[in-house]
Amino acid sequence: MAIFKGAGVAIVTPFHEDGSINYEKFEELVEEQIAGGTDAIIVCGTTGEASTLTHEEHLDLIRFCAEKVKGRIPVIAGTGSNCTDTAVYLSTEAEKYGVDGLLVVTPYYNKATQNGLFLHYKKIADAVKLPIILYNVPSRTGCNILPQTVVRLCTEVSNIVGIKEASGNISQVVKLMSLAQGKIDLYSGNDDQVVPLLSMGGLGVISVVSNVAPKQVHDMCRLFFDGDVAGSAREQMRLIELSDALFSEVNPIPVKTAMNLMGKNVGPLHMPLSEMEPKNVETLKRAMKNYGIL
Repeated sequence: MAIFKGAGVAIVTPFHEDGSINYEKFEELVEEQIAGGTDAIIVCGTTGEASTLTHEEHLDLIRFCAEKVKGRIPVIAGTGSNCTDTAVYLSTEAEKYGVDGLLVVTPYYNKATQNGLFLHYKKIADAVKLPIILYNVPSRTGCNILPQTVVRLCTEVSNIVGIKEASGNISQVVKLMSLAQGKIDLYSGNDDQVVPLLSMGGLGVISVVSNVAPKQVHDMCRLFFDGDVAGSAREQMRLIELSDALFSEVNPIPVKTAMNLMGKNVGPLHMPLSEMEPKNVETLKRAMKNYGIL
């Protein structure tokens, strides 16, 4: 059974001005997401700036999220690392907090071979009982997990169940789903490609846009699953200007900027991320106004 179906939010991590985690604000964001119809919370992913958190902060935020959600919707914890032993440590600790699954990005910088990726994921999966979603985002990691490797993992490792596909390569996704023959749960990792991936048998999206428009992203998925593909496609097309603006600079710079513009007060970014360029802020404001969220 899939961990979730529909729109999962890759939730931001709000910070105080001194860079510490703003737990009170994080709880507010979680409640807003649940009220908006979001189908799952993905905590400590790329959008959550997990790579700039200490291990203690990373794990404490996962624990806090699981405690506040209280089983109302699934919580999926980002526990990937370019060090296999670190990923095992984060994954085994996160499992203790009662999360529903793990999101594990391909190891970045190292440029592992396909066999190295298989061994990396197998070691992590063997250390936990939780279902694992692979995360393929080669534009950020420099590492692409090929369809054959994904299918091998999902076939040979029982608790590797899905993939967040953010390669942007639709042809690769089509090949993956052809080879998988129903053995893998596919989630879009790109907000501008949700409906195309749903049409290939995808179960939903792990979304950045859901941080600012949870109901709309949820409804786009719901329409598709209800059989209104044309209506879902219209929502996808209506979303494109906002999606483009939210990725006009590296994620999560624009989405945190957007949330602050909306008065959500999620605070600053952790370096080396920097404040958004003024011309891009104006583009973002225009897209938000056109979409009706500012």
